Amino acid sequence: MISLSHVTKLYGSVIGVNDVTVDLGVGAYGLLGPNGAGKTTFLGLVTGQLRPSIGQVRVFGERPFFNARVLRRIGYCPASDLTERSATPREWVRYLVQLSGFTPAAARRLADETLEQVGLGEAAGRPLSTLSKGMRQRAKLAGAMAHDPDLLVLDEPFDGLDPVARHELVTLVRTWARSRSLLVASHLLHEVEALQAGLAVILGGRLVASGSVHEISQLIDTLPSEVRVVSTAPRRLAELACRCPEAEAVRFLGADAFIVDTRAPRLLADRVVEAANAEGILIRELVPGDRSLEGIFGRLVQVHRGVAP
Repeated sequence: MISLSHVTKLYGSVIGVNDVTVDLGVGAYGLLGPNGAGKTTFLGLVTGQLRPSIGQVRVFGERPFFNARVLRRIGYCPASDLTERSATPREWVRYLVQLSGFTPAAARRLADETLEQVGLGEAAGRPLSTLSKGMRQRAKLAGAMAHDPDLLVLDEPFDGLDPVARHELVTLVRTWARSRSLLVASHLLHEVEALQAGLAVILGGRLVASGSVHEISQLIDTLPSEVRVVSTAPRRLAELACRCPEAEAVRFLGADAFIVDTRAPRLLADRVVEAANAEGILIRELVPGDRSLEGIFGRLVQVHRGVAP
């Protein structure tokens, strides 16, 4: 569905994305990365708003830039707020649907149906200037979905929503992704996790990992993780930990704590507990490496920045 081959996008001397190569098939994907990582540039290339400085971008097998055939099949919800504040959500969504080639009558019907879907039925006739940021987010989402695209591309779509509205729209988007394709850029991991999507992680303009949560977890499992131990006899317990075959390195933190680097944090933690029990040492705190999505992302950031061993 989406293919980038050695793609670099330059803004003068500033690099937006740097030598990105990735293939994403039909399905749902979360594009993860902190602010400034290159997510919006990546989406701009996929949605045909930007032309790559180097490399090739293909969406549905064609170049998306200035290609009406491809663009009709994409729905895009930008991160930026709506600037046309005098229009109503109904007028705004109708306009976008007509740009996709629908008749005015069909555009009216699709706009009304989609605004109802996103919870803006009652506010559809109010000027956008009178709506809250969260309601304008709903209007943007309706504008992206109303023409029933094959690929829905969302840039920070849930920003500004209260928890209830976020849950409602995450559920709506997840339902959408069961039959069509989805690409969501976010710096909030729990949003992507809730969408049950595959992952593509972008840092410093580079795509550093892509695949399912399980695949990326396996990737991280090949790197040393950390087990933090606080005890009443840290020197003796660290000595015992070093004898474990899973331990790769040990370093001390203050007077009562140490950290063990290992590729098997759970197994090592069990061995440390057994050793402490055998020696009568009290463990006050034992924290294995975080294997949650949050922990995976944190490890990728560390590796990218050269912090992880």
